[in-house]
Amino acid sequence: MLYSIKQEFYKLNHKKIAWIAPIILLALMILAGYSLSAEENKLLLALCFDAPDWIMFILVVVGATTFSMEFQNNAILTLLYKAANKVNVYLSKYIVLFIYDVFLHLLALIYTVFLHYTLFRTNVKWTATYLYGQPVWKNMLQATTIDLVTTMLVITLIFLLSCLINNNAIVVTVGFLLVFMGQAVSSDLLNSNRFINLMKWNPLNMMELTRQFCNYSMYVQTTHLNNSQILNGSLGYIAVFFILGYLVFRQKRF
Repeated sequence: MLYSIKQEFYKLNHKKIAWIAPIILLALMILAGYSLSAEENKLLLALCFDAPDWIMFILVVVGATTFSMEFQNNAILTLLYKAANKVNVYLSKYIVLFIYDVFLHLLALIYTVFLHYTLFRTNVKWTATYLYGQPVWKNMLQATTIDLVTTMLVITLIFLLSCLINNNAIVVTVGFLLVFMGQAVSSDLLNSNRFINLMKWNPLNMMELTRQFCNYSMYVQTTHLNNSQILNGSLGYIAVFFILGYLVFRQKRF
């Protein structure tokens, strides 16, 4: 397992996108800061200048290449030959991408503090009361922690898609459609008023966890679930998609 993890870190370290991503993240956070009005300064801080959406964008690209590119160029054969078993290969990829996910979120926190005191100086204090009667700094840390669950849900879904579809471009495209159009699809399903008690538990609805935490009154009318329910649903789907992804990966013939 340790060897497989080292191999995955080595490959991630040599991917250009992994090093370009932090620069892209900063640029998009700055863009978000300029695009929103002054009345939303607290929301900007709580959401780290909309970093959750940008990080999800990055992870779809990086996560899709983790499997699909190796399937396309048969590099996966070398990994399987040197690893003790397939679960080590699959789990090591997941662990490394999770660590990279944590790194991006920590970077977003650092960028937020930097931007707050440089480009976007406001009168908002970190101790100002905001969501759920808590200070802004606590909202920001909670939203970041919650978004780790949301992004890991996306990663497990991308892993499953990558194991089902060997073409990297298709996986990235489908991933973007699910992540950035999933809300509309989920809303349409729920607005049909058919089997709403069942349909509200669809996995696309769980991707609204971070957004609902930061704007509960608006999103709860769309998701029909409270924060705890979406959190538990997300954790459940992470486990389901992870297992399904591994089962598909184990059955693949190379």
